[in-house]
Amino acid sequence: MSRPVKLLSVSIALICLLLALNFGLRSSMGFFMAPISQEFGYGREVFAFALALQNLCWGLFQPIAGAFADRYGTLKTLFIGAALYALGLYVTAGADGVLGLNMGAGVLMGMGIAATGFGVVLPAMARMVSPEKRSFALGLGSAAGSAGQLLVIPVAQEFIAAYGWSNALLLLALGALMMVLLSSPFRQEKDGMNANSNATDVAQTMKEALREASAYSHYWLLVVGFFVCGFQLAFITVHMPAFLSDQGFSPNIAVASLALIGLFNIFGCLLSGSWAGKYSKKKLLTIIYALRALSIALFMTLPMTSMSVYVFSIVTGLLWLATVPPTSGLVAQMFGLRYMGLLYGIVFLGHQLGSFSGVWLGGYLYDKTGSYDVVWWAAAIIALITALIHILIDERPVARLRVTAA
Repeated sequence: MSRPVKLLSVSIALICLLLALNFGLRSSMGFFMAPISQEFGYGREVFAFALALQNLCWGLFQPIAGAFADRYGTLKTLFIGAALYALGLYVTAGADGVLGLNMGAGVLMGMGIAATGFGVVLPAMARMVSPEKRSFALGLGSAAGSAGQLLVIPVAQEFIAAYGWSNALLLLALGALMMVLLSSPFRQEKDGMNANSNATDVAQTMKEALREASAYSHYWLLVVGFFVCGFQLAFITVHMPAFLSDQGFSPNIAVASLALIGLFNIFGCLLSGSWAGKYSKKKLLTIIYALRALSIALFMTLPMTSMSVYVFSIVTGLLWLATVPPTSGLVAQMFGLRYMGLLYGIVFLGHQLGSFSGVWLGGYLYDKTGSYDVVWWAAAIIALITALIHILIDERPVARLRVTAA
């Protein structure tokens, strides 16, 4: 990879398939909540906590996975991650109590997702392509994750209906192992991983990169903003099927809702990636979060029908992962590419702390109040606050890179 890779290439296609599997398998977990809870007699909080733990472990291990990839290469990281992902699904399939669910669906899957997902793969994609195509490549990778949600969720639902939840998880574990076969584009990465980095990036040590980022207040504003993103996305992914069931809708409506989110997220990611390369990334994020707040408020106040669910799903899909290209692009723009895996991993930790909060609070408050309303309105309010936060971000490169450019 000493030369930039073209966007229309076998390498990029394989990477997109890998991200589709990573994201699609994870997104299907919400459909296992009802059958697992019914079989063991749990309330929704129990499996919700396992998935919340998954999101937390995903976030906690993301900076570690990113740093490991920065140091030892993406290929080794993906091999380890695929094995952990498959093992987590296998352990969940054989779980006979809370401990097994927390270890399988929570810890192991969280570690596997961290080592095979956006936090590891997107920085590698950014290094592979030419600088002018970087933002669009990040959008393309994000869109691939949405395509996975669109394709894998219906398959997982059919597996549950045909074979039961335990056997369905075993089949998904085989799908996780397929990511090993799709990681071949990264075989030669270590020799050329810095081909598109500048000399200052390469000379900087990991400790210096951490010190620089931790002292930069605008970096922490990105972390706070991504917390809110994670809160919203994880809550909807896990609790939307149960929420719609409570409103009297059939499971097919829930499948269609998440499928629509996945479908329109493809377009949202591609548009966001394209616009992030042309316009201000922080302004783009401000608009996205403001529209999220508005869409949730309208969804909760207008009469709820199948049509309103579909419209909300379409709008949510367009905004779903549209935050990823400008956010990851801002990390690269501020600090360079050399330690993007680590620095974006820390930002993503904020995202996953939000995910943990959204998933767990959804289950906890539902069991306490019998309703998801408080969480929905909280998601709208903090989205509006986040939109205002991003106005304050300075998106220029840090002083070190500005001096080098001058």
